[in-house]
Amino acid sequence: MPLQPLKRSSTSSELFSSAILDSLSEAVVVVDTGRLIHYANLSAEQFFGVGRARLVGHPLDEFVPEDTPLFSLLEQVQSSGGAVAENGITLASPRIGTRFCALRLSPVADSDGLIAVSLVEQTIARNIDRQMSHRSAARSVSALAAMLAHEVKNPLSGIRGAAQLLEQSVPDSDRELTSLICEETDRIVALVDRMEAFADGRPIDRGPINIHQVLNHVRRLSENGFGKGVRFIETYDPSLPEVHGDRDQLIQVFLNLVKNACETPGDGEREIELSTGFRHGLRLAVPGQQARVNLPLVVSVRDNGRGVLDEIRAHMFDAFVTNKPTGTGLGLALVAKIINDHGGAIEFDSEPGRTTFRVMLPMQFPQGAS
Repeated sequence: MPLQPLKRSSTSSELFSSAILDSLSEAVVVVDTGRLIHYANLSAEQFFGVGRARLVGHPLDEFVPEDTPLFSLLEQVQSSGGAVAENGITLASPRIGTRFCALRLSPVADSDGLIAVSLVEQTIARNIDRQMSHRSAARSVSALAAMLAHEVKNPLSGIRGAAQLLEQSVPDSDRELTSLICEETDRIVALVDRMEAFADGRPIDRGPINIHQVLNHVRRLSENGFGKGVRFIETYDPSLPEVHGDRDQLIQVFLNLVKNACETPGDGEREIELSTGFRHGLRLAVPGQQARVNLPLVVSVRDNGRGVLDEIRAHMFDAFVTNKPTGTGLGLALVAKIINDHGGAIEFDSEPGRTTFRVMLPMQFPQGAS
């Protein structure tokens, strides 16, 4: 007996069931033994990118490739009569793009072989896992920075002082060497000074920040410096509320991201897009707080460079990881620390010709958070 779309039912109980299914954030479709779709909820429309009328009455393999594990799971349910679940399944097709999902399949009671299929995107969960590793990396760098500031800068001062004394007594032909010692000592001190930013454990001086004013400031700085000749595109949502954060630190975050985008190798005219938007559904724990906060404000920095090298993707926010010949690998590590201190999250995706870093920030912290 084919299952009719619940929204068309006339009884109050079926209408109520339809409302419940349509309120779910996960995509739900019901298929028969021939893979024909008998029902789809609203989230399924969004998942597959077509309306319910286009889904119902059509085979599932019109929307999902036949070689996907989804169909082997369907066969398993049909043969065993029991429910199955599988995490970490990648579904990819030109219609739906690439989706990283958890699948739940179970037989529909009192039906003629119908199977309910639930598809839950795990992108957010995977990003949260990344945030934990980013925060761990930031903490490791903080400890290293505190040690370096204490143990390294004092002997460096002694080395530089000794080199200056030697410079007064050595022949002119050897003064190049003493100057080299001083220059290299200054370079190491500058590196340690940069790392000291990681060891700053003072509370953030937070306040209401207009994120678009921050981005406009970053764009002006970039256009008059390292971003000369780069075409900037601004795609802003003017309705966004203010961010609860530190203006100077947020400027540092987006200045680092834009500088990286400008310095990424690319072909043809260089282009960077700064965009803002609102996204529901992502919640993370604030460091030091039991409460979890929504991170609905998304700021994106997109460039048209050649993309991130595969060998450093998993370590992009670790200290001393860089693909720049003269880079220190501290810029993105500092970005991760600042965003972590704000209770936010950062992610990226990259392919040749398009790399996007997304910073997700809270509108405000829970009551009582500092």
